[in-house]
Amino acid sequence: MRHVHAFGDDALGDFDAVGLVDAIKSGRVGRAEVVEAAIARTEAVNPELNGLAYQAFDRARAEAAKAAESSALAKDGFFSGVPTFVKDNVDVAGLPTMHGTDAWPPRPAEIDGVFSRLYLATGMTPLGKTQMSEYGFSASAEHPRLGPVRNPWSTDHTAGASSSGSGAFVAAGAVPIAHANDGGGSIRIPASCNGLVGLKPSRGRLPLDKEVSRMPIRLVANGVLSRSVRDTAAFYREAERIWRAPKLPSIGDVKHAGKQRLRIVVITHSVLRECSPEMRELTLKSAALLEELGHHVDHLEKPPVPASFASDFVLYWGLLAMGQIQLNRRAIGDAFDVTRLDNLSRGLDRHARRNMHRLPLALMRLAGARRHTARLARNYDVVLTPTLAGETPRIGYLDPTADYQQIIDRLVEWAAFTPLQNVTGEPAISLPLALSANGLPVGMMFAAPTGQEVRLLELAYELEQARPWARIDHQI
Repeated sequence: MRHVHAFGDDALGDFDAVGLVDAIKSGRVGRAEVVEAAIARTEAVNPELNGLAYQAFDRARAEAAKAAESSALAKDGFFSGVPTFVKDNVDVAGLPTMHGTDAWPPRPAEIDGVFSRLYLATGMTPLGKTQMSEYGFSASAEHPRLGPVRNPWSTDHTAGASSSGSGAFVAAGAVPIAHANDGGGSIRIPASCNGLVGLKPSRGRLPLDKEVSRMPIRLVANGVLSRSVRDTAAFYREAERIWRAPKLPSIGDVKHAGKQRLRIVVITHSVLRECSPEMRELTLKSAALLEELGHHVDHLEKPPVPASFASDFVLYWGLLAMGQIQLNRRAIGDAFDVTRLDNLSRGLDRHARRNMHRLPLALMRLAGARRHTARLARNYDVVLTPTLAGETPRIGYLDPTADYQQIIDRLVEWAAFTPLQNVTGEPAISLPLALSANGLPVGMMFAAPTGQEVRLLELAYELEQARPWARIDHQI
């Protein structure tokens, strides 16, 4: 396997975002040299990873130069000077928003979206936008013309999706932290594929742009991908200082492992089938580690939702595809070329149109999924599953030019565990606790009841200390 990374002896070093903040504030590195290092690293790895949707390097340089002229850094956000990327499905003023497609000509957004205003208020400096699967529907970004986003651990393999570009750049060391969002696993899937920390927060924890906030079931949650638990925890702390979720308990400043021993249930069977033998073995090894740490661990044969969940989710996914295509037709007009959409987007659209009569009952069942997980939460604090049902596939396995039914069948089988928390609105975190026999990162997913991000972060700190993640720059 070919590893691709840009870690080296420059201003970024091997700092995580919190470490970089300290280095900038102490004067050990300057904001301008940090931005230049991140640009150089991005230019070094992007030809092989293809994670860049749009570059804004000159904008980042200008922002760093302006800050260097000011002595009022204390007024900036906590992450002031930390380079980052924004996923290409939220608006950033002056940058185009293409949603992973080339079905219309790029045009710059006039204003920042609701989420990007919060994200950039934390002080981070955006270098541009990252590539994603078309509309975020596939778990692998392999656009027929824009090309695939490749995994820095092995460029023959996918970086996951839809937040694939963000995952690839963080894992490769181009930036320490990047925006991601998750409507069916798209924070947790690239976290698993690229060996990162990926927390999908509770529904309502962070604001959404208007388009996705109007969904009948609000599947999407914004967040970040990072290499350390403390970076993810610090992001949520800072985001909460800017925008407080009115109906959820505070996360606050989580810096350490929790002392409480948890009741944890392990499930290796998805709604439809058992995960691969290797994923099952690695999940059980993670469960054994939890027991060694003093947690109480039980095993459950199947998840607490009906078998109809998978087909209901695909139908709802189809409704979202249909709505997205209609929205683009109205907003973009004749410049929108539906024939340039991939087979998955168009196939989901057809699937919804042909099955509209099934949609009301499917929505009702999906809305009721939280009742099933709530019953499980009466007896357990955390649910452990593999993040994905099998090892990270090679580029081409989820080829969007293939027959729609082949693509959707493979998606449902591989990304079998993550959609549940999108439907219920509960938080879940993927942690890079294992490596496959082929040396690829494997994520373990921990889910908790709504509002319990603190529980997940404290457990993540404990596991990070007990079993430090493998690092790409230490691999042969």
